Amino acid sequence: MTQAETPTRSSPWHEAVIERVVHRTPRVASIFLRVGIGTHEAGQHVDVRLTAADGYQAQRSYSIASAPAEASLELAVERLDDGEVSPFFVDVAREGDTIEVRGPLGGHFIWRPSDVGPVLLVGGGSGVAPLMAILRHRQHTAPHTPMLLAYSARRWEEIIFRDELQEAAAADSLFHLVLTTTREARRRPTDYDRRLDAEALREILAAWGRQPARAYVCGSTPFVESVANALVADGLPAAHVRTERYGGVE
Repeated sequence: MTQAETPTRSSPWHEAVIERVVHRTPRVASIFLRVGIGTHEAGQHVDVRLTAADGYQAQRSYSIASAPAEASLELAVERLDDGEVSPFFVDVAREGDTIEVRGPLGGHFIWRPSDVGPVLLVGGGSGVAPLMAILRHRQHTAPHTPMLLAYSARRWEEIIFRDELQEAAAADSLFHLVLTTTREARRRPTDYDRRLDAEALREILAAWGRQPARAYVCGSTPFVESVANALVADGLPAAHVRTERYGGVE
């Protein structure tokens, strides 16, 4: 994530070395990069560029999943069958390969430890990537801040970072996790097996027992629009709902 439209950038390209590739789900791999672009903020993204032997270039934007304090830059890439870039990362990339990166980019979707109040995170599919950066940054810098992640995937095996999320929720009383699968039955009694519509979000927030000061919503365009509209309709000011979305093609 994210493959959003981006304006022309003037920031320079840097060579990045792939340190390791970790397969998270059948279609998603975490790519850990060593690159000298400085410290990012939780919620930002980078552009990546691949160059073929014949000189052809392709570039995409991906959200950063790692916290600012971590040594490697982690991107969670979902393979799109007709994609130019994602199949390389998921199926071909190996330790020692080099690519080009520029950034970090983006200032709207950022969460900072100084932000006050409970935070609601809502992710769909690979839209969980920048939310992981926020959760990990909170753990390092502001563990007293209450956070709830409502995360929707089609199936249990497609829940990215599933083990890490469950372990974090079990160990941290101020982090609440709700998982929902839309194409198979739920595995945990506190989870859902339905879409995150207005009614489900209302139930999740009521069970949490907190009023979010702000929300971060990331996923496909229809998912983001549906969730954001539901939150605003239920009283969260539109200015407090930050969104990041990606398109259906790479």
